Amino acid sequence: MRRGLVGPHPGGLLSDVSPVPVAYKRQLGLFSAIMMVVGGVIGSGIFLNPAVVAERVGTAGGTMAVWVGGAVIALMGAFVFAELGQRRPAAGGGYAYLREAFGPMAGFLYAWGLLLIIATGAIAAVAMTFASYAVPLLGWADSARQPLAGVAIGLLTLVNILGVRPGAWTQNIFTILKLAAIAALVVAAFIGSAPVHAASVAATTDAGNPIVVFGAALVPVLFAFGGWQQTNFVAEEMIDAERNLPRALVLGVLVVVAAYLLVNLAYLRALGVDGLAASDAPAAETMAAVAGESGRRLIAAGIVASTFGFLNLVILVSPRVYQAMARDGLFFKRFAQLHPKWRTPVWALLMQGVWAVVLLLSGSYGDLLDYVVFADWIFFGLTAATLFVIRRRDAGTNSGFRVPLHPWTTLAFIAAAAYVVMGSVVSNPDNALRGSALLALGIPVFLYWRRRAPGT
Repeated sequence: MRRGLVGPHPGGLLSDVSPVPVAYKRQLGLFSAIMMVVGGVIGSGIFLNPAVVAERVGTAGGTMAVWVGGAVIALMGAFVFAELGQRRPAAGGGYAYLREAFGPMAGFLYAWGLLLIIATGAIAAVAMTFASYAVPLLGWADSARQPLAGVAIGLLTLVNILGVRPGAWTQNIFTILKLAAIAALVVAAFIGSAPVHAASVAATTDAGNPIVVFGAALVPVLFAFGGWQQTNFVAEEMIDAERNLPRALVLGVLVVVAAYLLVNLAYLRALGVDGLAASDAPAAETMAAVAGESGRRLIAAGIVASTFGFLNLVILVSPRVYQAMARDGLFFKRFAQLHPKWRTPVWALLMQGVWAVVLLLSGSYGDLLDYVVFADWIFFGLTAATLFVIRRRDAGTNSGFRVPLHPWTTLAFIAAAAYVVMGSVVSNPDNALRGSALLALGIPVFLYWRRRAPGT
């Protein structure tokens, strides 16, 4: 294979990128895929969001019921994406499904949203969360937080440039560490001393309308459960993806469900519902209640591992979407290229890392994420809807994984996604308007690339 030399030294980072198409290599097994699902869901949300849920519900039973409801919805979504992945094990996941079912613009706007804000903004935000917990543990000054966050983005970008296996190994290690931290939290809460109770905190929603209460509390739960769909982005790099991707999605989400329910029981055991509702850092307070300051530091280390692993997962998988978009002629040709040795989308990884660091340094990532956070669930619902189109096209030709109780479970997941979107719009219409404008900016960009694409 002839290699196009871009840099002065053969074998350099970019000099081995070939203009000749190079395919992804199937290197990811079932275990790594499960770790990606778990790592893509568990970030910092489970260490913080339960306090919001308890505050909105006001009772221990109601709090657990909301988390169980979120678990059911997450499982329904996992079933949908499992069947889509089995039918279309293509790089880019949701991008590929949307493009096929609803046309190239639908797929492009999803990729545009990921690149502009959703993935890159999440990278900046999670890197900052990681640094915010890591700096005190290391005894560094607060001024080191932003530089450390930037270094983390750069380091993990480099790791994932060097191959999907190094990225997967990193993911496996840090996912195991975050599960160990969760296990330590749960065990400490249940073998520790008597619960610590705080002053009573009234529920913040209409106590006379349980549907309103449940719905308001469900939104942060569903955001905490989001992320498992990212594993579909790397379907072309999985060994026997048609079989292993559905297994990984279902088993991975089940692991997350077990972890989340046990963590909430631990919080309620250690703090009580009122203490949980009043807490700004329930994980730290739970560990402090049963193990003192050493427990607080232990769970802070667990959050560092959890956020670092989540950061690695987003950096690993998202460039596969940009590469698929470029492969379709809807982005710069260079971004469609894979490194002939490492089989990774080097240019897409570098571009994502640079833009994430720009957002980090600008400090604008928080506001931008607030603007488009609802868009993630728009695409969740739309992607689930593609199953109806793809099933119709595949009529009578698929004997693999099927969504249990389809179409009712699929429709229920779409309805849940619509609820989250509507809730986000109602709670902050200005942000929704700004987010919609950012997504709409992708339309003229799409039209430009569409005109340039071969055969158009």
